[in-house]
Amino acid sequence: MKEQAKYIEEHKDRFLEELKDLLRIPSISADSKYKEDVMKTAEAVGKSLKEAGADKVEICPTPGYPIVYAEKMISADLPTVLVYGHYDVQPPDPLNLWKSGPFEPVIKETETHPKGAIFARGACDDKGQMFMHVKAFEVMNKTNTLACNVKFMIEGEEEVGSANLGWFVERNKEKLDSDVILISDTGILANDTPSITTGLRGLSYVEVKVTGPNRDLHSGLYGGAVANPINILTRMIASLHDENNHITIPGFYDDVDELSDEERAEMAKAPFNLERYKKALDIKDVWGEKGYATMERNSIRPTLDVNGIWGGYTGEGAKTVIASEAFAKISMRLVPHQEPEKITQLFKKHLESIAPEAVTVEVTPHHGGDPYVSPTDSAGYQAASKAMEKTFGKKPVPVRSGGSIPIVALFERELGVKSILMGFGLDSDAIHSPNEHFGLFNFYKGIETIPLFHKYFAEFK
Repeated sequence: MKEQAKYIEEHKDRFLEELKDLLRIPSISADSKYKEDVMKTAEAVGKSLKEAGADKVEICPTPGYPIVYAEKMISADLPTVLVYGHYDVQPPDPLNLWKSGPFEPVIKETETHPKGAIFARGACDDKGQMFMHVKAFEVMNKTNTLACNVKFMIEGEEEVGSANLGWFVERNKEKLDSDVILISDTGILANDTPSITTGLRGLSYVEVKVTGPNRDLHSGLYGGAVANPINILTRMIASLHDENNHITIPGFYDDVDELSDEERAEMAKAPFNLERYKKALDIKDVWGEKGYATMERNSIRPTLDVNGIWGGYTGEGAKTVIASEAFAKISMRLVPHQEPEKITQLFKKHLESIAPEAVTVEVTPHHGGDPYVSPTDSAGYQAASKAMEKTFGKKPVPVRSGGSIPIVALFERELGVKSILMGFGLDSDAIHSPNEHFGLFNFYKGIETIPLFHKYFAEFK
């Protein structure tokens, strides 16, 4: 649509500056000292939606951080698109690895993004991608091309497990009534190879505490006679994978959805360059479960990874001590038919069973989520595919992602609506890592593509 393209071109610099303003606010939901900043971000998102043309904007309280709700209902005869996103971000640590301030957005050219990328925490996950929808909504309103009713539900707790989103959804089903949920919290294979995510892994996230003696001990006086919780914890963790990188927890694979040879062959058609993959990560070789390709290991197979481990003395210099306690945070990515609660209990039972009597083990569940698979024959998928084909000049590839968005399964269960995962980020955008960024090409391509999704969804629906 020429009028949309003209509007985007005329206002693209302003769009970017407004995104920078949003990225400057450290909306870290995991750290309570940033509570005011998280609340400030919710207000900023609400203000942006109002200015973009929403008829109703509400900052809806929950037992945790608020959910920003907005809507523009133009006709009962038209379908309704519910846009989901989140305004909270991951902690930026380790700060010393950032080449520029995590909340001081800057534009830099990279090999992957020769047209420039915006570097800041939340640039891709998910402020940049969520903001594409706000600006696309503005474009449609200002050019009188809105083809569907639109609702927004933007939350502030996604990075800590969306603890109160279910609470909100359960109490607002009528308000959230819609025909499809559109989410941009995923990515594409490459800027010249568009893709649509059709599957997500589930998640079980736990914290482990191993306790030995009742206080830290002198490693000379007690070493060799008393169990060292750090040694024990690392030994137990190492035993959770065998020589084939197969997870050793009894029952872990019982419910795993095994894809057929035909399905795996279709997956293998997606473009993937192993050498480029290794070069991008600066590794000599890949690592994973025997018998599966890299793209299978990070999408259709379950995993178990240590996300953090600590205990004892880690300050400058030396301190000869046997720590009283050792800790680890562990995430398990799950595939269809695996239930997070069941996997958490299997993990807990197994870890307790292999712990020696010299220590005690405590497993604390944090958050989790169900796996999700979306059909490719729905009106929503067809609309997304046609929209991306129009703007990228190439039909998108359906792919399964290794990531987790726990609320997608919740939406289908509570609202009875399918979600379309039409993201625009790249795997190389360093989400959750230092120097997170989002390509300007991707940001503007999203703003260009989203209105077409609305147009085609109205036609297919």
